[in-house]
Amino acid sequence: MSTLSGSLGKPGPVGGAEALVVAPVATEPREEVAAKQRRLPSRRRQTRAGRVLTVIALTAVGVVFLYPFVWLVSASFKPRGEVFDNRLIPETFILDNYVQVWQEAPLALWLTNTLLVTVLAATTVTLSSAMVAWGFAYYRFRGRGPLFALVLGSMMLPGAVTMIPTFLIWNSLGTVNTLIPMWAHNLFGSAFYIFLLRQFMLSLPRDLFDAARVDGANPWQVFWRIGLPLSRPAIAVTLVFEVQAVWTDLMRSLIYLRDSANFTVPRGLKALVDNFGFGGEWHWEILVTASVITTIPMIVLFFVAQKHIIEGVTAGGVKG
Repeated sequence: MSTLSGSLGKPGPVGGAEALVVAPVATEPREEVAAKQRRLPSRRRQTRAGRVLTVIALTAVGVVFLYPFVWLVSASFKPRGEVFDNRLIPETFILDNYVQVWQEAPLALWLTNTLLVTVLAATTVTLSSAMVAWGFAYYRFRGRGPLFALVLGSMMLPGAVTMIPTFLIWNSLGTVNTLIPMWAHNLFGSAFYIFLLRQFMLSLPRDLFDAARVDGANPWQVFWRIGLPLSRPAIAVTLVFEVQAVWTDLMRSLIYLRDSANFTVPRGLKALVDNFGFGGEWHWEILVTASVITTIPMIVLFFVAQKHIIEGVTAGGVKG
């Protein structure tokens, strides 16, 4: 016992037994402890109330945005006289609209044309914009800043300013009434996508690329094998944005497409609106059914790619 007391503290005559000298421990007053305990339940109630209000607000906004599509799907299962009765559950449920729409319009051909144009446009604009963005992000050259500012300045031009000159160029090349003008302009990249990809590429570690150059990789290999794979989140965002833009592009198809065999989905829906009105009687059941069929691919795409969209949009801010 003496050894233990000698090693831990000084003995003291407390009741004839040895005692250890222990440093005093600071304690909060009882009033402060009680006040903190009273505040904890109120903070928890405030946190729970805030979460409930957030859920209610998000649910309300979601219902507002979801209602038009739900109404569209419901109307596609109704006969012509009940399309606008505003019932989300059809009183007369029919499937004939989804059979008749394929007979009244070459919807399969329009979907095929749109898919072809979408794949070509999204692929070309992503690769071309990525190469330009890589040049601005990786290389250091004189005039890089003003040149990049010029690229960004091109976004300020309204589409109406370049519409006629662009049409004259494609007309002189003999490509009007073909699918080429619908996607070939993307071979030269997009200012917005160049800006988006450049900002992401600036956050990549430059030492990794310099090490690859030291190991003998040429500039193209550095870009294709290292820079492009590391930029996958931004690449996914570019692809999804361009697919959505091309799939719903009505203006360009109105300008360049004349023959119904070359129609894309937006131009085909416009043709349905023009053709299915006669004698004041519109076949709205055919129009809403065609709209549902052509909208579903975009919904599926966003559900599949939503993780990549969020990651690509936020990755630059998090890393930068």
